Amino acid sequence: MISRKKKAKPIGLKDITIVDDTKMRKAITAAALGNAMEWFDFGVYGFVAYVLGKVFFPTASPSVQMIAALATFSVPFLIRPLGGLFFGVLGDKYGRQKVLAATIVIMSLSTFAIGLIPSYNSIGIWAPILLLLAKMAQGFSVGGEYTGASIFVAEYAPDRKRGFLGSWLDFGSIAGFVFGAGVVVLISTVLGEEKFLEWGWRVPFFLALPLGMIGLYLRHALEETPAFQQHLEKLEQGDREGLAAGPKVSFKEVATKHWRSLMTCVGVVAVTNVTYYMLLTYMPSYLSHNLHYSENHGVLIIIAIMVGMLFVQPLIGFVSDKIGRRPFIISGSVGLFFLAVPAFILINSGKLGLIFAGLLMLAVLLNFFIGVMASTLPAMFPTHIRYSALASAFNISVLIAGLTPTAVAWLVESTNDLYMPAYYLMVIAVVGLVTGITMKETANKPLRGAAPAASDIEEARELLQEHHDNIEQKIEDIDAEIADLEAKRKNLAQQHPRIEE
Repeated sequence: MISRKKKAKPIGLKDITIVDDTKMRKAITAAALGNAMEWFDFGVYGFVAYVLGKVFFPTASPSVQMIAALATFSVPFLIRPLGGLFFGVLGDKYGRQKVLAATIVIMSLSTFAIGLIPSYNSIGIWAPILLLLAKMAQGFSVGGEYTGASIFVAEYAPDRKRGFLGSWLDFGSIAGFVFGAGVVVLISTVLGEEKFLEWGWRVPFFLALPLGMIGLYLRHALEETPAFQQHLEKLEQGDREGLAAGPKVSFKEVATKHWRSLMTCVGVVAVTNVTYYMLLTYMPSYLSHNLHYSENHGVLIIIAIMVGMLFVQPLIGFVSDKIGRRPFIISGSVGLFFLAVPAFILINSGKLGLIFAGLLMLAVLLNFFIGVMASTLPAMFPTHIRYSALASAFNISVLIAGLTPTAVAWLVESTNDLYMPAYYLMVIAVVGLVTGITMKETANKPLRGAAPAASDIEEARELLQEHHDNIEQKIEDIDAEIADLEAKRKNLAQQHPRIEE
């Protein structure tokens, strides 16, 4: 019986996706705003942690108050993997747009709810319990937020601009954080410490609701990504019942066939987010509680540094499209390992200029990671499992990273060593370095399972030529490998004549 092999048609110009510029800008704006919403809460919570400690844990000592407030920040990260699994499956089955609309609703409502919770003095132990429940709802929602947004941008972006366009996602993160911190400083300055402690801290949380509604409007108006639409078309062509059932997601497939990508994803996310939470969530408390620096002054320094990060972020994304993502992960990890202790020497100097310089060192290194993360991670997995796989790996590593503020606060308090944060960063830098060395380069390559994407017809022609050149190179490599194997076979046959029988 003659086996009939299905011939693969060579890719043509019509097979390359020409990205609609208007749709792409809308997608990036909506994704970035949703991410800004997520990090607005992180910014607010990080900068009012000292107040929340007094409001929800008034009977504890100042040190315990700070640790308890930061622990409440960290607990939602235990829920994030569950949210990631839940929204990841839904995102691969029903599409990215629907899931992203749902996550922003849950996020904005739960953040708003924090502002409504009565103090410990009013309702006792129920106050921290309700705070914890609201934070857990946030954690569940965030589990599908960042991964979905990064996938959404990556699947809309042309291959040659994915780094630059993806960097705007974390531009939204930083902007949301800056906005949250700025609102806290403004309100506390206007009201004074007493009124801010009494009721003013609630106002920033109330702002989450209108921000969430704006984000929902933008996301609801978006179309599904080209890559996911292509996937559904292939599914429909191959299986008449495919669309009714939706794409099937196998966790066995993710764990067995894509374990290397999973490990790379965990490493990249871990080094990025540990540095992120160390600098932007823990440092305000470190400056005020451990170094006895004025809360507002410490916050203003962090805000100034983050504004600077906003300008660096797109630049790193742009350069990564030229030289690749790996150089930034590797150099950022090396820099973090050797500069963490010098940075904290400057931070502990007590001089404003040196404190700023130390924090700036950490901020620039952080930019190296976040500038490429949103473009790196989605490219590691094929379309049909991209959301599920990325959400699972991302949230497992964030689970570890989210414990950073609590773990470091406990280490500093228990050892009385102000350099514990630096040692913590050095350990995670080793993880980042190993990840950067072993990961595959994804810059300027089509997403796995998706057609090449271009900005215009001219770029599409260039991509097609590159594709054909790559095929020719692969054929030459295969021919060389076959020749090598044939030579080895002949050598073995000479040594063992029975092989020829």
